[in-house]
Amino acid sequence: MGRGIRLLVLDVLKPHQPVVTELALGLSELEGVDGVNITLVEIDKETENVKITIMGDDLDYEEISRTIEEFGGVVHSIDMVAAGRRVVEEEETPQDKLEEY
Repeated sequence: MGRGIRLLVLDVLKPHQPVVTELALGLSELEGVDGVNITLVEIDKETENVKITIMGDDLDYEEISRTIEEFGGVVHSIDMVAAGRRVVEEEETPQDKLEEY
């Protein structure tokens, strides 16, 4: 193994219930998942926008997306994905430096 998806960063909209701890535990039980990190980005009266980072070996995006939907959430976007034998760190480019100005 070691050639599948190893890292996913997802932008997810979910209702307040169930709470993020329950969603994190549910995702962590999926096959191939080594760890789950959920960060609250924005909250309003009825929903929460969260960033979900999942690491593992040969992650199954369809199963992950289905689990998020079972918890009442919806994936807005895949913000980052890493695949292969190892996760490659992003390097800063000249274009990144232009964004600072």
